[in-house]
Amino acid sequence: MSTIATPVTTANSVAAPISILDPGMCLTLRPMKYPVYYDMFRDGIKNTWTVEEVDFSTDLVDLRSKMSPAEIHTIKRLVAFFATGDSIVSNNLVLNLYKHINSPEARLYLSRQLYEEAVHVQFYLTLLDNYVPDQKEREEAFSAVENIPSIQKKAEFCMKWMDSIQALDTLETRDHRRQFLLNLICFASSIEGLFFFAAFAYVYFFRSKGLLHGLASGTNWVFRDESCHLEFAFEVVNTVRQQEPDLWDADLERQIIEMLEEAVDCEAQFADDLLSGGVAGLSVRDMRAYLGYVADSRLQRLGIAPHFKTKNPFSFMELQDVQELTNFFERRVSAYQTAVEGEVGFGEDF
Repeated sequence: MSTIATPVTTANSVAAPISILDPGMCLTLRPMKYPVYYDMFRDGIKNTWTVEEVDFSTDLVDLRSKMSPAEIHTIKRLVAFFATGDSIVSNNLVLNLYKHINSPEARLYLSRQLYEEAVHVQFYLTLLDNYVPDQKEREEAFSAVENIPSIQKKAEFCMKWMDSIQALDTLETRDHRRQFLLNLICFASSIEGLFFFAAFAYVYFFRSKGLLHGLASGTNWVFRDESCHLEFAFEVVNTVRQQEPDLWDADLERQIIEMLEEAVDCEAQFADDLLSGGVAGLSVRDMRAYLGYVADSRLQRLGIAPHFKTKNPFSFMELQDVQELTNFFERRVSAYQTAVEGEVGFGEDF
C-alpha cells in the first residue's frame, strides 16, 4: 500500500510565521491562522460592482446648466485628484504591503483590494471622460501631480511615507517593522482615511443640493470599498500590536499625530484651491474642522486620544453612515454582479 508523504516545510516558504511581519511567504491556509482576513475577503466579494452601472446623464445636465463656474472648478479639481489618487494607493499595495504581510488569508484580501482599486481608477477615468470633454484639459487632469500644486503636495506626502519602506525586501529589524507600521497607518488613516473621505464630503455636499447623482451613486460604492479597506488595515495594525507590543510606544504615537497634522494641512491647502471661487454652503474653515474630526476618529481607532478636538460641521455627512447601513443590503440584487447574503459591519466614524 502506498503512503502519502508528509509535506516538508521551510522557514522561508510555508511554515506559519510567529508574527504576521516575519520574513517569508507562508502558503498554509489550513489550519487558518487569521480567519478574520478571510472573512473580509469574502465580504469584499459581496460588494462587487461595475462602472457600467453608473448613469452620468443627469450629471452632464447639472454641469451645463445648474452649477456655477466656482462649483464646476471644485468638481474638476476633485476628479483630477481622484484620477491619480487610487493609482498611488494601488502602487503601495503591490510594492510595500503585499510582500510584508505574511498571511495567505491577508494576501487574499489584498488581492481583492487591488481589484477594487482598479475599478475605482476605471470609475474616475470614466468620470473625467464624461465631465471634461476637452482633450487637453483631460490630459492636464491626469498629470495633476505635476501641474496642480495642491494635488502635488498631497502626492508628495504620500510618497514621503510610502517610499520609506520601498527599498526593504524583508522586515528584519525592529526599526524596519516600525517603518512598516507607519506606512500602513499613513495608508489607512491619512490617505484612504482622510484624503478620500474629505473628497467624499464634497461629493455628498453636492448630492445634498440635488446635484451630480451619478457621481454620488458611484461614490457610494467607493465609500463602502474604502470603509472595508480601512477596517482591514487597522485589523493588521491590531494584529501586529498584539504579537509585537514593543513596537508601539509613545514615540510612535507622536509620529502618528505629526503625520496626521501634516495630512490635515495638505488637505486644507487642497480645500483652499477647490473653494477658491467661493461655493455657497462650504468654507475652508468648516472643511478644516471636518478634517480634524475625521483625523480624531482615526486616532481613536488606533487607541490614541483625540488631538484636533473639532466637531463635524457637515450634517449631510452625519446622514451618510446611516444611509449606508440602512440601504446597503436592501438594494435589489440586480444592482450587483454578485448576489448579496449575510452582513458587513461598517463601524467607521465620519
